Amino acid sequence: MTTPFASVAVLQQDFADGLAGMLATYPNLGVYILVLANAAYDDSLWPQLAPALARRHGELAERIAGELRHGTALTEPDDDLMVFLKLHTIGFEQLGLVVTRHAGPWQVTFNPLRALRPPRISGQRFDGLLRAFDPAGFHFNKPFLTREVLWEGELEGKATRLLYNKFPFARLHGLVVPEPSHELPQHLTPELHGWAWDVRAQSGVSGLCLGYNSAGAGASVNHLHFQSFLLSERLPVQDPRFAHNGGTEPYPLPCRRINDPRAAWVEIDRLHQAGVPYNLVYTSDGLYLIPRVPQDSAHLDTASRSYGWSEMAGAVTLFGREAWEALEAPAFEAMLARFAP
Repeated sequence: MTTPFASVAVLQQDFADGLAGMLATYPNLGVYILVLANAAYDDSLWPQLAPALARRHGELAERIAGELRHGTALTEPDDDLMVFLKLHTIGFEQLGLVVTRHAGPWQVTFNPLRALRPPRISGQRFDGLLRAFDPAGFHFNKPFLTREVLWEGELEGKATRLLYNKFPFARLHGLVVPEPSHELPQHLTPELHGWAWDVRAQSGVSGLCLGYNSAGAGASVNHLHFQSFLLSERLPVQDPRFAHNGGTEPYPLPCRRINDPRAAWVEIDRLHQAGVPYNLVYTSDGLYLIPRVPQDSAHLDTASRSYGWSEMAGAVTLFGREAWEALEAPAFEAMLARFAP
């Protein structure tokens, strides 16, 4: 069976076909929100999906309003109802595509839809890198997530599930879950680190990267997963100006680029032993490893407590246009510096 990581063309086609198929098949809020958020992130998907999305928005609004008027019990999850009510208040015609600009070397994205994302456990108090898997909590084996699976099969010798990210913040953004039935917590092992390294290295998709958030570093689901995405341009953390890439400029917080998977595990294991949260980005030019303070640290403000691999790699998403237009490099660098452990 061909994996979606066989080539860029396969990944793009599978991604688009899956979204269109979901929207046509499932007339529920969760699927509508997922397809809308993914289409709004990609200006090549939006023209294809916007007409069907507009129709589905109207259908959902009419159905939900009728149920509320007649006192009918709503069967949609509360999280999805709240997101849709906010979307409906904004108005479908007023929804804009995601836009990105640069502030110095940093990428700054305006994505109002992601502001509607439920917080899950990203604001949870940090009490260690290893937390037991909770079958009663949110995880990727929930039956209702079956419709959000883009692909399932064997990848580099492991049973793997690839799901859409319901609120993406990267191009062709997916959730890669190795051995989902094993119900592993979000805690990296040497084996799974090596597996992730091989998945990226053996992929036929140019520009494919994998991101990883440890507990306390922006992980919002305690079920072992990586985040797959395709680079439209290199991440700021890859800029040759920075010292970890051989340049002269210091990065705002500690960062290492490591080109050997075994050497990388030695450094990851040191963080495990010390109980230090961290973010990882697996790229074609090595692994970027960034230790940082826990997300509940007093050094951080409310807005930055859920920051994960993307922000630590220099790509920040903002939810207000004024804030997006106003953010300049010194302010973002000062914010990143607060994450230094």
